[in-house]
Amino acid sequence: MPTIKAAVCHAFGAPLVIEDVELRAPEAGEVQVDLDAVAVCHSDISYAEGGWGGTLPAVYGHEAAGHISAIGEGVTGFAPGDPVVVTLIRSCGSCPSCGSGRPTGCETRYDGDHGPLSTTAGGTLHQAMACGAFAEKVVVDQSQIVKLPRGIDMASASLLACGVITGVGAVVNAAGLRAGQDVVVIGAGGVGLNAIQGARIAGARRIVAVDMSAEKLEAAREFGATDGVLATGDKPWRAAKAALGRGADVVLVTVGAASAYDVAPRYLAGGGRMIMVGMPHSGARSSYEAVSFAAAGQSMIGSFAGEVVIRRDIPWMVDLYQQGRLKLDELISGHWRLDQINEAIADTKTGAARRNVILLK
Repeated sequence: MPTIKAAVCHAFGAPLVIEDVELRAPEAGEVQVDLDAVAVCHSDISYAEGGWGGTLPAVYGHEAAGHISAIGEGVTGFAPGDPVVVTLIRSCGSCPSCGSGRPTGCETRYDGDHGPLSTTAGGTLHQAMACGAFAEKVVVDQSQIVKLPRGIDMASASLLACGVITGVGAVVNAAGLRAGQDVVVIGAGGVGLNAIQGARIAGARRIVAVDMSAEKLEAAREFGATDGVLATGDKPWRAAKAALGRGADVVLVTVGAASAYDVAPRYLAGGGRMIMVGMPHSGARSSYEAVSFAAAGQSMIGSFAGEVVIRRDIPWMVDLYQQGRLKLDELISGHWRLDQINEAIADTKTGAARRNVILLK
């Protein structure tokens, strides 16, 4: 088996270690992708901190783009040399969720402990989120990739694998936003900015960004927010409602903090929908007055990876990007090398970065 460089997590909360690992050749239905870029997502950080448990040692990373270098038996529609985006959305195509058009909820469990990665001594190495993309190459199922147009900037394209589809998809798929409706986005980080531009693209009347940082609220306006509210103020939902003239039809919680979920219903109008995008650590709890939801006809809707169908939604988003209607380049805060991944993670954890991207070529 070929040897590649990867950033390996050996202990939760400890720095990742750049080392040689083994990557087997693609089997039936799989492709090998030589990666050009992989972004640092907060989900990778949560896993590496032990927030959601999991097997160690592991290779994280799931927001990537690169070029196919080998294909397994039965792969159709792809060939070596094709530029592709690599996602964590692995779908079997035949379970009830896939059959109903919801591949993000695929019910066929993937065993990352017995995937294509192993240590150089032949030991188990967990392929996290079916990707393991903090590495020079990946082997993934063909259901996880989407072909890209040649010449596209691969660092920008990598963001389509998670952050962009999660934010935009939460608006158009999970929320089903109608043109003319009002939106509040709690959190103006990487996913929040994409929810904001998703709401703009979908025709929202007003879009209120809520964040702890005045600088992030300014950035939110660049992506389409009509108003900004500091979450540190007294009863910030009152300021949001004043800007809208009422409560919001859709409130998107894009930060993984239980405290944000506690206050999110206060921004809603009657009949409004709270879209649960950010993922707190396991065990975190939020509380609600159930009678308020029932009496006001409101709802809470979970949204994983924007509820996307990647071969429908990613080409649409690529087209919007090429038209200048979807911002990707502007989401990138910094470029880093693989051997700088711990610095990139530390910078991401400060909350100042939109998206940090590891360049592998």
